[in-house]
Amino acid sequence: MTAALRPLDPPSPAEQLRKAHAMTRPLMLDIIGHACRRFPSLGQSERTARVMRLIDSEAWTDAALALMELELPLWRVRRIAYDEGEWHCALSRERELPDWLDAAVEGCHGDLAIALISAFVEVQALAAEASRPSVPSVRQALDPRYEPLACDNFR
Repeated sequence: MTAALRPLDPPSPAEQLRKAHAMTRPLMLDIIGHACRRFPSLGQSERTARVMRLIDSEAWTDAALALMELELPLWRVRRIAYDEGEWHCALSRERELPDWLDAAVEGCHGDLAIALISAFVEVQALAAEASRPSVPSVRQALDPRYEPLACDNFR
């Protein structure tokens, strides 16, 4: 019996964060590589350098907050709570609204930095989904034998 082998897809950033026990430099850099759009831009050099300094010094929570400030300027931390061994972090665009009216995005994990980054990755995924058009675009495959032809009758 043969099994069809297919290449394994690398785990998504959200899966990597769920499986992680603690934040590490390779994990943080992988998240930045997959989820960040503004980070590599040249105009933000001092901000990106600050994030990299925080990563190098393993200040994971500060690095997560600085990364959120850089990548999500309209979002703010709404709530950080520790309950039964897990950190719960909520990000929101409207902090002044009551909880029941706000559409906050929450991340949770036993490690505070991973909980923050989990919420960050969820917001980035929502932003990417919202920027996609509602109707998929399909390229029309042209037949190689197709040749445009004028069929107007000019008398």
